[in-house]
This record gives sequence, structure tokens and C-alpha cells, in this order.
Amino acid sequence: MIKNLLVKYRELITYVIFGVLTTVVSLVSFKIFDSILGENLYLISNVISWIFAVSFAYVTNKLWVFESKSWKSNVIIKEIIGFISARLFSLGVEELGLWLLVDIFNIGKISVDLFSFNINGNMIAKLIMQFVVIVLNYVFSKLVIFKKKE
Repeated sequence: MIKNLLVKYRELITYVIFGVLTTVVSLVSFKIFDSILGENLYLISNVISWIFAVSFAYVTNKLWVFESKSWKSNVIIKEIIGFISARLFSLGVEELGLWLLVDIFNIGKISVDLFSFNINGNMIAKLIMQFVVIVLNYVFSKLVIFKKKE
């Protein structure tokens, strides 16, 4: 029974696992660049973290989530263009959401100490937007980029 469920939902399960890992890559790199560049440049820190996360996500989605087996140059180019285009759209959504949360709704002024780890408002906004981005990216990857041929 469990084996059947794992087989049936393998793609979704692997997407969640690699989605969590991609989110970790995004959050850690965001935190690093938010610290280096300063909290006022959070949108730039987000773009830099996006580059790291998208690079990681493309490889993991291609190989393990959607199991795209072709290494033909025309297939790779099509996938990469589609992947980056979809991710650019979700980056735009994320940047807009971050700006709204940090600058308009003033989440940027919040600071929380959790187990001796300071989480600033920028990171809270980033966490909120990660959920939105994960859903958008799954839909684009599943229905457009790595769509299986019938």
C-alpha cells in the first residue's frame, strides 16, 4: 500500500523534497547577501539568491523530479529557456511581494529572536513569498517545461 502511494506520488514527493532543498539554498544565500549588502538592498539580495536557487532547481528538477532524460542540445535549450522564463515570472511575483510586505506593510521593521537566531522582517517576508513561488514554479514545471509527451 505505502509502496503504491510512493510510486503514484513519486513526482510530487520528489518535488517537495527538492523544493525544500531549493528553498534552503534560496534562504541561506538571501541571508548571506542580506547581511553583506545590508537590509536596505534586500531586493538585490533576493535576485542573487534567485540565481543560486534556480541553478540548483533546474538540475534537480531535470534529473530527479520530472526525469527529463534527453540531453540533446535542442531539448536542453528549450528546457532552460522555459525554466528560466517561468522562474523570471515567479521572481517578478516574489520581488513585488517582498516590496509590498517589507516597504508597504512594514514587515521589514519586525525582528524576532528564535533560539538565539535573529530573524529580521526581510527574512520573514522572504519565507512568506517562498510558499507562493514554490506553487507557481511547480505549475510551470509540471504543465509547461518538463511536460511529458503523451
